[in-house]
Amino acid sequence: MPVALWIPAVLAFALIALPVVGMIVRADLSRLPQLVTSDAALAALRLSVETGAMSTLICLLLGGPLAAVLARSRSPLVRLARPVVLLPLVLPPVVGGLALLYTLGRTGPAGRLLNLWFGVTVPFTTAAVVLAQTFVSLPFLVVSLEGALRTAGERYEAVAATLGASPFTAFRRVTVPLVLPGLGSGLVLAFARALGEFGATVSFAGSLQGTTQTLPLLVYQQREVDTDGAIALSLVLVVVAIVVIAVARPRVAEGFR
Repeated sequence: MPVALWIPAVLAFALIALPVVGMIVRADLSRLPQLVTSDAALAALRLSVETGAMSTLICLLLGGPLAAVLARSRSPLVRLARPVVLLPLVLPPVVGGLALLYTLGRTGPAGRLLNLWFGVTVPFTTAAVVLAQTFVSLPFLVVSLEGALRTAGERYEAVAATLGASPFTAFRRVTVPLVLPGLGSGLVLAFARALGEFGATVSFAGSLQGTTQTLPLLVYQQREVDTDGAIALSLVLVVVAIVVIAVARPRVAEGFR
């Protein structure tokens, strides 16, 4: 490893690690158990994990096929659609939340129909939290899985086809096992992104305790009235994120062997 790479590498690591260390130093460790076990904190943590898991499942069910289409299709329309799929990666989350609100709100085109036909109102509900998290998390899964599909190529599917396998059978039994590491990486990123989602959620779902108030929203609220509480809850998010990555990444790297 060239020595010249170590200096910028250490600076990059410090840029990420030092702010976390600063929070730990600033935290009131004596009050930490009390702050993180309050009713509001436990309710927000539970809601964050539950909605994050649901949004990750939706990302898998919808983003998996979407990544396959983007990686395999030669259609010009698919090429034009790809920038739209990646839009939430660069779009400010608050703007994404407003877009969801003006689409699925009572005055929005889809929201008006849902309200008239089924009496369903989406904004400011737990379902709105899941949709907001899915909106910002989906591209992470799509990008990871699309890259894995492009790397895997189509040669093994072609060999399977010569042996009589249908396209779906070849994809399911040959391609999917090859891209499991990429799929796992995408799922981890999607869940971690959903867990930390703030902007789209507060714009589309609000911050109602027990219904839409996830942990990031509670941190923001506590910051206004109790700095120690906000820091303690922030450390909970850091710990949960580290646990998710530490547990999932080794299995991803090993291809779930």
